[in-house]
Amino acid sequence: MPFHPRNKHQGHYNFGALTAANPALKALIIRNKDGEKTLDFTDPVSVKELNRALLQLQYSVTDWDIPEGYLCPPIPGRADLIHALADLLGESHDGHIPTGPGLTGLDIGTGANLVYPLIGQHEYQWQFIGSDIDRAALDNAERILAANAKLQGPISLRLQADPTAIFKGIVGPQEQFDFSLCNPPFHANKGEANAATERKWRNLGKDKIVDGPKLNFGGQPNELITQGGEAGFLQRMITESADIPGQVFWFTTLVSKSALLADLERQLKTLGATDIRVVSLAQGQKQSRLLAWTFLDKKQRRAWRKARWPSAPKA
Repeated sequence: MPFHPRNKHQGHYNFGALTAANPALKALIIRNKDGEKTLDFTDPVSVKELNRALLQLQYSVTDWDIPEGYLCPPIPGRADLIHALADLLGESHDGHIPTGPGLTGLDIGTGANLVYPLIGQHEYQWQFIGSDIDRAALDNAERILAANAKLQGPISLRLQADPTAIFKGIVGPQEQFDFSLCNPPFHANKGEANAATERKWRNLGKDKIVDGPKLNFGGQPNELITQGGEAGFLQRMITESADIPGQVFWFTTLVSKSALLADLERQLKTLGATDIRVVSLAQGQKQSRLLAWTFLDKKQRRAWRKARWPSAPKA
């Protein structure tokens, strides 16, 4: 599945431009069997330096880094989600994507990498609040913001003090968000996480794993594992979203396992969602999808757009 048309990461990587943006990447470039320049995508150092170069070159983010062992997400796939989300907002706004600081998104589990807010702020000038249960992750995200002064106003961070909660304790009583987004933990236990890593390793062309599973994209336990796995997390998210139906225009989340969608859509209908969407996404070697829902009726949506979003141009 091709990337979104507005995704900057079409085709092959331009290693000349990338190494100019991040000289540390140059020593990590190798040749594939056809003699073309590439990287060892099973190597976490190579993946991190590539991310650093992409964020510098394409999104003007300087001094990006993450602590060892934290999730290092592939940038092109994360950008695809942001563009799909922009299209969703545009469909709700007479085909005109609302941009600018009047819109605010909530990134649930923003992590040490802060990637969704970094991309979304650059591409659409939206404001973001990133939440996480991991204080060390937020400390690193704060360091990224400190190194990029222009982002310190548009992006802010909140600690989720209750690791079992998602929106509770983060969304204030009168607070409104134009969208929420989330890349949920996928696994119910360490065994599942290790098995998924082995599959990823094999997909990257490695016949076996030396010295145990090696995570090329990293991940702390709280980034990968949650009670009830992906299904349990998403069911809790939907339940909590129904407690704040008028405070978020579009709730959205990645859903890794397509088999979960039918049950999630039934739960949403039972709780009164007025519109439910499933958007296919390109996520590297795997296919994923964005599940989106709202509890606002048409009148409430019109009032929301009028109050918060820039006017759509007249036809």
